[in-house]
Amino acid sequence: MKILVINAGSSSLKYQLIDMKDESVIAKGLVERIGVGVGGDKSNLSHKYADKKYEVEIEKLPDHNAAMELVLQTLTGKEHGVISDLSEIGAVGHRVLHGGEKFTASCLIDDKVIAAIEENIPLGPLHNPANLMGIRACQKVLPDVPQVAVFDTAFHQTMEPKAYRYAIPNEYYTDLHIRKYGFHGTSHRYIAARSQELLGLPKGNKVIICHLGNGSSLSACVDGKCTDTSMGLTPLDGLVMGTRSGTLDPAVVEFICNRKGMTVSECLNMLNKKSGLQALTGSSDMRDVTARYDAGDPDAKLAIEMWAYVLKKYIGSYAAAMGGVDAIIFTAGIGENHVRARKWACEGLEFMGVKIDDARNEAAHGEAKISADDSRVQVWVIPTNEELAIARDTLEIATKK
Repeated sequence: MKILVINAGSSSLKYQLIDMKDESVIAKGLVERIGVGVGGDKSNLSHKYADKKYEVEIEKLPDHNAAMELVLQTLTGKEHGVISDLSEIGAVGHRVLHGGEKFTASCLIDDKVIAAIEENIPLGPLHNPANLMGIRACQKVLPDVPQVAVFDTAFHQTMEPKAYRYAIPNEYYTDLHIRKYGFHGTSHRYIAARSQELLGLPKGNKVIICHLGNGSSLSACVDGKCTDTSMGLTPLDGLVMGTRSGTLDPAVVEFICNRKGMTVSECLNMLNKKSGLQALTGSSDMRDVTARYDAGDPDAKLAIEMWAYVLKKYIGSYAAAMGGVDAIIFTAGIGENHVRARKWACEGLEFMGVKIDDARNEAAHGEAKISADDSRVQVWVIPTNEELAIARDTLEIATKK
């Protein structure tokens, strides 16, 4: 079966077509600048298949329905198509950001599921509406094809109340559902499952997954199940990130608003989009920050020290909460590709039994163990594959009798 994986943003639509016979990617692409008033009067399509790449600027696409029609026309077109007709698409898997407390696993989309995703819009105000646009667009152009929702928050629903509740009056939890939800769940779930297959760990094993990219989060897992995670009610909490501040005293928001005459929304926008590495160095890209660090820039030095310090605090706290750690896994853009970032993250953790082999770390490509032979804690790099995780769920649910 061929599965179409959709990740719809507010003005974009990412897609992958995966052949589940061998889990190979047949084609993938991105439509950008969807919608009137977004990024000028043109939309863009980037489409990759085999070893080829097709890019085109087209007249403005008014909505996600038009974008979805463009994707399907491209997939089936004579010049750049990869399938003969739409009947080859067996099911569609949708990434959905926020499932709230209602969804602990992926599910077949029906009217009740759509209504529940709508109910969770207050928890995911930027992403859930866009995800719904993608779902409805696919339902319109592929009305007889099964559609599956894969929730970013679902993996973290195994956390106990002691980990996900905040110490605030109960009414804010019961009435407003304010609690820790966590994000990057599809990535964490993929890595957690892969760790159980790959590392030869005993029952009761304790693994810390470091999903490090422009957005970053950690999860603490026992036997592949999440017991804690660093993001909270929103993706703002936790680590120092590319443009997000990470954890700070909540009173900072009121203080800034009062002193700078900002609204709460303006302040949160600053903390989400103008903070983190961007605020400290002028760049949100760890590669740029590292280059400036090597050139002796004191701001870059401080940024990297803060980035690594906060990351190590979370690793240490999760090891304490779980009563130990058997493995630390690095994944996502920085985790998979930045040799020195992995080294910075592990420096000072020798007391926990963490020992990096520099040669292995330098040579790491794909799935690779980078810890020394005498390290009590295994340290690995495992590339994430969220689209494949979505496709696997979609295949299982769409073919369930």
